[in-house]
Amino acid sequence: MVHAASHPYVYAGLRNWYAEALGQALLKVEQHELDEILPDLFGYYLVQIGAPTDRYLLGTSLIRHHIVSDAVHPGAFEHDGRVSTLHAHTGALPVRSDSIDVALLHHTLDFESYPHAVLREVERMLVPDGHVVIVGFNPWSLWGMRRLFTWRRRECAPWRGAFRSIIRIKDWLALLGFDIVVIRTRFFRPPLRRMGLTRRLQWMERLGTRAWPYLGGVYIIVAKKRVVTLTPIKPRWRPRRSLIASDAVKPT
Repeated sequence: MVHAASHPYVYAGLRNWYAEALGQALLKVEQHELDEILPDLFGYYLVQIGAPTDRYLLGTSLIRHHIVSDAVHPGAFEHDGRVSTLHAHTGALPVRSDSIDVALLHHTLDFESYPHAVLREVERMLVPDGHVVIVGFNPWSLWGMRRLFTWRRRECAPWRGAFRSIIRIKDWLALLGFDIVVIRTRFFRPPLRRMGLTRRLQWMERLGTRAWPYLGGVYIIVAKKRVVTLTPIKPRWRPRRSLIASDAVKPT
């Protein structure tokens, strides 16, 4: 099965799901986490790669210039006038290398056929010490279990996504020269359609944060692009040995 955000019907289904009650409940949790993380990341340019929801997620960032890139639907959404939209594929963004300070991947890796290529593109664009913020569905959670039990209905978002694990994302980031800064998982409640029951299970959020902190339905990873430092080579102050033996006849 192909998991690719480039297919319009995949993103359309995800956008429709985010408009439903469960999607709105999850989006509220994700927005809360981003509102805490983004103000601590500084620079001049912030890019969001992929937009599976019409909500503007970057409002609390102190960075002046925002770019939202989406290959399928880069259209209008609520924003404060600091944002520009870009219609481009996630694996080949028309952005200069070493020019972006912060990149946000909001479930982008969940619906891409080649997620490692997307991360390589992010590494190319980020300045040294730049940050990437990754939001993804956690396969080791009640949400991951729901995905396994609905394999016959994978055409329905978000269960069509690949649900890539935190360990795999960490390995990819390490290979590309990133250091992990923050890992959080949130939404420990099961993905139920009945919002009344979901609200009554709010206690699972407090318990899950303490008892099983890595089993939330979604994870948020913040990683920092490592600066490659040059190792200084100390000069050799000892006199160089002569290439001609001492007992040999020296040319005149």
